[in-house]
Amino acid sequence: MQQSKVRKAVIPAAGFGTRLFPATKVVKKELFPIVDRDGKVKPAILAIVEEAIAGGIEEIGIVVQSRDRDIFTDFFQNPPRQELYNKLSPESQEYCGYLQELGKKITLLTQQEQEGYGHAVYCAKEWVKDETFLLMLGDHIYSSNIEKSCVRQVLDVYEQVNQNVVGLIEMPETIIHKAGCVTGVWHSFNEILTLTQVYEKPSVEYARQNLCVEGIASDRFLCIFGLYVLTAKIFDFLEEHIQRNFRERGEFQLTSCLEQLRQDEGMTGYVVKGKTFDIGMPDAYWQTVIDFRG
Repeated sequence: MQQSKVRKAVIPAAGFGTRLFPATKVVKKELFPIVDRDGKVKPAILAIVEEAIAGGIEEIGIVVQSRDRDIFTDFFQNPPRQELYNKLSPESQEYCGYLQELGKKITLLTQQEQEGYGHAVYCAKEWVKDETFLLMLGDHIYSSNIEKSCVRQVLDVYEQVNQNVVGLIEMPETIIHKAGCVTGVWHSFNEILTLTQVYEKPSVEYARQNLCVEGIASDRFLCIFGLYVLTAKIFDFLEEHIQRNFRERGEFQLTSCLEQLRQDEGMTGYVVKGKTFDIGMPDAYWQTVIDFRG
């Protein structure tokens, strides 16, 4: 696989946010507010975009519903109305300019119908073209435990191994039925491993039999963190599933295509030195608001 600089990031943000209803009837979950470490109250999508840019990404494609394009366009490209702008502090007025500059790096991509996470990723195919790209989650905020950001960590591993990379985090068996899980062989213990299986939302019984990793406690497993570096080959497998109408739990999923990509090109797992905050569920969002600023 020929290595190239990862310039683009894809952020799916077209889901309805069922678990956060009724708030999501009026506010996209990606626009829910958090207080960032700089003390500013931001919509979650801004913190995610800033994580990507800080990690070295040059262009960002955000996958949205067609009816939501104006909301995202207004946020990233338009200043407030003049009478409102005049009420802002000089610092906040300067920040409006910063948002507009950030908006120049953002392309809005449309998902006409909500057909699942895999389908949302596929909607970025024409924009990504044949480039290797970073995939992030639109409802997860990333927080590094070290000076290097989570995105930069994953990109650095890609540059080291020159193949698909999936960020990982250790989880207890009690919640793995909600996550994509992996197994593999360590290259660097508790840091980098060659993946030998990627499996979506396993039962505890399946995980105990098939997904144990050497050195990890028997009741804990390596699960997907929510950061991926993927070649454009992933779109071939997604397209095949869509054309065959191959659905899992009623939707087109990503994880089974990741497993096909792993078999075809190989895949490295990296245990990210950091945390991922899931704002897609009420309790998790509440905890993010409390804990994220640190």
